Amino acid sequence: MFTIEHEFDASVITLIDEGKAPLREDVTVQAFASVITIEQWDPRTNSVSKISLSPEQLNDLTAALNLPEGIYRTAPKR
Repeated sequence: MFTIEHEFDASVITLIDEGKAPLREDVTVQAFASVITIEQWDPRTNSVSKISLSPEQLNDLTAALNLPEGIYRTAPKR
């Protein structure tokens, strides 16, 4: 399950684990114009783990999810 919220300066997607136990903490994706952040609570460290991606890195990740093993380079947008 997931939710999508459009805020003033970002779109926020929250991914909620509904799979089999053990369940993982929710993942929050915040998409700003220049950076995408992915956050998840880590109960082992009692803190939030955060990853920041450029829009280009997110495009590469999206493409990679549907490709077989290999090395790829996405074409620049014109």
